[in-house]
Amino acid sequence: MDHAKRIPALQRQLAAQGLGGALIGYSRNIFYYTGTAQPSYLAVLPEEYTLFVRSGIDFARRDIFIPEERVEEERRLEKISEFLLTRMEPPGGRIGVELDILTAEQFLGIKKLFPACDLLNISSLVLEQRKTKSDGEIERIREACQALNAGHEAVLASLRDGITELELAAAVENTHRLAGHEGTFFIRQPDFFMSRGPIASGPNLFRISGVVYTITGVGLSPAVPAGPSQRIINAGDIVIVDIPTLVNGYHADQTRTYCVGKAGKGIHSLYDDLQEIADQLIENIRPGMACQDIYRMAIKKAAGLGRQDQFQYFGGGKRSRLIGHGIGLELNESPIPSAYDPSPVEEGFVIALDLHMLDEVLGVVKLEDMILIKGTGNEILTTSPRKLFEV
Repeated sequence: MDHAKRIPALQRQLAAQGLGGALIGYSRNIFYYTGTAQPSYLAVLPEEYTLFVRSGIDFARRDIFIPEERVEEERRLEKISEFLLTRMEPPGGRIGVELDILTAEQFLGIKKLFPACDLLNISSLVLEQRKTKSDGEIERIREACQALNAGHEAVLASLRDGITELELAAAVENTHRLAGHEGTFFIRQPDFFMSRGPIASGPNLFRISGVVYTITGVGLSPAVPAGPSQRIINAGDIVIVDIPTLVNGYHADQTRTYCVGKAGKGIHSLYDDLQEIADQLIENIRPGMACQDIYRMAIKKAAGLGRQDQFQYFGGGKRSRLIGHGIGLELNESPIPSAYDPSPVEEGFVIALDLHMLDEVLGVVKLEDMILIKGTGNEILTTSPRKLFEV
């Protein structure tokens, strides 16, 4: 969706849902609708809107793609609430707010300013709008994918017998930064914490933290139990690197599997079957297909290969019911191809297919790629070769 159409599309949804207005304050949504991530509130009515910048007004005026007359400097929420309350029709109606990310204290503060109004969650409307990526958004995601590939090249240049997981991760992260990675990422979850990305080797591949629902690594301490550790990587080890990037506000995510030296036939067979499952999905996902059906397709293919026990397995009887996630302004956003999501994927969605095999004897392999959904055939946006690398 073009920049100029984003707020009007939201305004139509407000009217359709019977909402008198909306108050948006989450930085990723502010960035999506206005072009700036400066601390702000976007107050939206069905026929008008204003961006109230709480601080950094000079930055905001340089950033925005909305008309400058729609921008004011104001940090007092009581003044911002007046803008909505004095213009809402009917007065004291329904206000949309981002209930999934507000703290209880923030919610109570907003509720106090709108005592006669019903506060309803607007996040689903915003996230639904954000699912379909514009051409400009796709180009930013491509830039983030190029930074990912630079990190992959850093693995090939740095991985060796005797390096630690942390040293390898630092080489990847440094290369990402030099390629334009902004040094952070966004996940829509309160109190989320992780290192710059999962990385694990050898026995650490079988130690799955509860912090992230994937192959996580164990981290440097119990304080942040995911990501690289001080473990020394040895000849013959399998190494999985899953460190995302953020470039110009948009994320990219891929995973590649490496072996220090030659991998055995069992690992090659495990990886080949995993890639066959991924290829089946990439070839056959079509606009209109339910996320649940994508998950079922993957499970059926794994069973046909005799890999139903290893596919998306975490060990100890635990198994993932997710095979991917949407990606864009946030690292993990809707839709979520899983056993639980009945929503359809449509043309213009970008999905990270996040697949792994865990065999308690053979080892662990993982493959993750970003797919642009197209009616004419899906496009793989990640550019690193999709193979098992022997370094």
